[in-house]
Parts: sequence; C-alpha cells; structure tokens
Amino acid sequence: MPAGQEDGHGRTAVAVDAATRDRNLKRLRRIEGQVRGLQRMVEEDRYCADILTQISSVHEALRSVGRELMRNHLKHCAANAIRSGDDQAEQMYDELVDMMYRHIR
Repeated sequence: MPAGQEDGHGRTAVAVDAATRDRNLKRLRRIEGQVRGLQRMVEEDRYCADILTQISSVHEALRSVGRELMRNHLKHCAANAIRSGDDQAEQMYDELVDMMYRHIR
C-alpha cells in the first residue's frame, strides 16, 4: 500500500499542517455554499451565462484545494514512500503517474 496509514476507514495522510487543513476546510465550506447558490440559480431559471460563470468559479476553487492537497501529498506522503526505497516507492511512483494522467484533463 502506498504512503498513508490505515485508520479503519481507509488511508490517512502521513502529515498535514494544521493551518493548511483549516484553510482547505474553509475553502470547501465556501465551495459548498457556492454549489447551493448554483442550485438556487437553476431553480430560479437564472440566465445560463451567469450560472456558467459561477460554475467556473467553483471549478477554480476546487482546483485551488486540489493544488494544496497535491503539495501536501508530494511533500509528505510521496516523499516518505520514495525515501523508503522499497515496494512503497514503486507503488508511489505508479500512484503519482496515475494521478497526473487522471487530473491533467
């Protein structure tokens, strides 16, 4: 299994800076509110271009959280696995390549 620790619910991060975690949670809560706003806009038959503008805003906000998570993953989880030099390192290389191809779109 690549870096991360089992907690009974799946893998957990090796290390997460508390300030980064809090910042990401605040962003995700804001995004949740934006999505609820999008639902209202659709319910109210708002102008399509306005809805699409808000969708772009949500996409960018999610990308921002993704960048923070990727940075943390590379800095801690991936670095620890790669330093191990064993099967964990090979699994991490595969995981990183898969992540890049999945999220490059």
